[in-house]
Amino acid sequence: MKVANVAIIGTGYVGLSCGACLAHLGHRVVCVDNALDKVALLQTGSIPILEPQLPEIVAEGLDAGRLTFTSDLNDSVANAEFVVLCLPTPQGIDGAADMTYVFDAVSNLKDSLAPGSIVITKSTVPIGTYGEIVQRLGRTDVEVASNPEFVREGSAVADFLHPDRIIIGARTDAVAQRVATLYKDIDAPVVATDPASAEALKYAANAFLALKLTYINSIAAICDAYGADIREVVKGLSFDPRIGGQFFNPGPGWGGSCFPKDTRALTHISEQGGYDFRLLKTAIEANDLHQQSIVDKIISSCDGDVRGKVIAVWGLTFKANTDDIRDSPAIVVIKKLLKLGARMQCFDPSVSKVPTEIEGSLLAETALEATTGASALILLTEWAEFALVKPRDVFERMSSPRVVDARNLLDRESWRANGFTYRGIGR
Repeated sequence: MKVANVAIIGTGYVGLSCGACLAHLGHRVVCVDNALDKVALLQTGSIPILEPQLPEIVAEGLDAGRLTFTSDLNDSVANAEFVVLCLPTPQGIDGAADMTYVFDAVSNLKDSLAPGSIVITKSTVPIGTYGEIVQRLGRTDVEVASNPEFVREGSAVADFLHPDRIIIGARTDAVAQRVATLYKDIDAPVVATDPASAEALKYAANAFLALKLTYINSIAAICDAYGADIREVVKGLSFDPRIGGQFFNPGPGWGGSCFPKDTRALTHISEQGGYDFRLLKTAIEANDLHQQSIVDKIISSCDGDVRGKVIAVWGLTFKANTDDIRDSPAIVVIKKLLKLGARMQCFDPSVSKVPTEIEGSLLAETALEATTGASALILLTEWAEFALVKPRDVFERMSSPRVVDARNLLDRESWRANGFTYRGIGR
């Protein structure tokens, strides 16, 4: 494999995992960030986020001299054949993606780019961003390509090194082939397309997955109403090759750093293009309503009133194996319960202090401690360790043996056998 010099701009989940993985593949990678404290931390091999396997491959890259971290943008891009933009595109006030970080980086690096280099956009960006970047660069001797990422928090390294597909949007086949050399040792189909289609594909993928989650949560609500078991329904669906079984785990609603902002960004993009994406708008609304339904389950379990009652919460992050609470449905549910006067006692294995969004809650040191004196327990994040807690130990601590399992993680029969009133999702 030809070894390339790569500059990664931004060291968030995407940038850090991308840079470390490319170094693991043998490339010489420099990761650039303007947060000096973060760069200093990364230079020591310390990882500021929880992500399985990432500390190991960062250490590997540092030890081999293939991975470095710096705040010097100009020198880094001047020596790079590929400059990869891994910058945040947060949701703006109107729902559109805020492109400030991306466009500021383009303005700052454009004069330092080496002739013949390729600027690769890995950030999730609106359709048409390719042309905007080309215009802002103003460099006829530099190419631009779109290479959207499809890594999931909690499995970013595995997803990068073993992807389902590699999407490259470029002006010419020659540019696409050059970008593909970065992934030569990865066994995955490479889909070369035009830049606008690559940008659209990223939004299409995230929106479709959000729709699937909304759909299965809606079916779970029907199962609740008629006494059916959503797990049996999902099992039957999974044998249908037209449907499959992935992203069919009902829960407290979807959240995280991607789905909420990307679905709203896509509705904004569609409106700008003259299309009213009613299906996606309805899914967003349905997700909000579903999160309220989780709150309603708690209220119902507490005899119709949570005011002054202690509610134990297991899980704060939007999914397991990450420490990310951005747009976490757990935080949404807790905020709603706090407004109703509930007293929240929370535990999450990756959260060490009470998030500002739920100030007033107590943060326990263990899952068992969180249940002390509680009128009800709600499980909101699917951490595997919660399934290992013995229901008898929880029973002895709670004032009332009631549990709402919003992830269907717990052994329902075991909890019921130990005296609990158990409520799951669609069960």
